[in-house]
Amino acid sequence: MYRMVASFLMLPCVVWALSPSYKGLSDRVIEAVASRYGSEAGVRVSRWRDLLISLSNEKEDEQKLPASNDFFNAIPWVFDPEHWGVEDYWATPIEMLATNGGDCEDFSIAKYFTLKETGVDISKLRITYVKALDYNLAHMVLAYYAEPDGEPVILDNIKGEILPASKRTDLLPVYSFNGDGLWSARARSQGIKGSPMKSLPQWRNMHERIEKELGG
Repeated sequence: MYRMVASFLMLPCVVWALSPSYKGLSDRVIEAVASRYGSEAGVRVSRWRDLLISLSNEKEDEQKLPASNDFFNAIPWVFDPEHWGVEDYWATPIEMLATNGGDCEDFSIAKYFTLKETGVDISKLRITYVKALDYNLAHMVLAYYAEPDGEPVILDNIKGEILPASKRTDLLPVYSFNGDGLWSARARSQGIKGSPMKSLPQWRNMHERIEKELGG
């Protein structure tokens, strides 16, 4: 994670072009998960589909945030080297659910896709790199901005309670991003376009795996 944060410091803002969708997650996909990872894995992905359907019927974002946060925070934290055998692996939500484990970026990405797929405007969502000061580790959380210039609330797997950013003095923001761009902590409203598929191999590879998962 430190290596990824350091590389972000050298990059201009990034804009994502690819936008895979989990809407209408099919029985075929769930059956493929169960076949590869076991029946319990299929059940977990099926429950996520149920959550996507349920939250899509909710009108208020505030009702979707805790449901998404709690759903994924129930999954065990496992560091990438132990879980995937590599230093830094960005799992798709299905991979995270199927293997029943993930680390900070997996939690944040899964919550991001859940909220995005259930109607939350991605302009309100920022996957955010921070330094977790209590642990002296690079970390990732999901920030939700009810208003463009307002204070965000933080969805985190270290502390399950959703709190305003000002209450998370244990986190030092570095960079944040969503499907539209990348921002520094000091200039989160300003973006400079770049090439994400060239600059962020983890993001590109994850999107490619999502397309394969969905049969694209």
